[in-house]
Amino acid sequence: MLQKTYYKTKDYCKVKFSFKPELAESVEILGLNSDWENSVIMSKKKDGSFNAEVNLPKDSKHEFKYRIDSQNWANDPEADSQVPNLFGGSNSLVVI
Repeated sequence: MLQKTYYKTKDYCKVKFSFKPELAESVEILGLNSDWENSVIMSKKKDGSFNAEVNLPKDSKHEFKYRIDSQNWANDPEADSQVPNLFGGSNSLVVI
């Protein structure tokens, strides 16, 4: 799930990412701001979901994927869109 909070006086939007994979120990977000090397570590909640908040520039698009337990990749089914990637699969897309 993506929840966006826009600010009239700021040049960014706060995006809350929430993802609940089955039986995961860790989840991180990669690809935001075209950064596929540095991840955003998500916090695990008691219900098994993972959450993170990220500030992203207004009027921008960002491809991303979730990496589960450092090995499995997943898209967000509630992202704004899915776009093809260079590996024959797809990435999630958030539009600010």
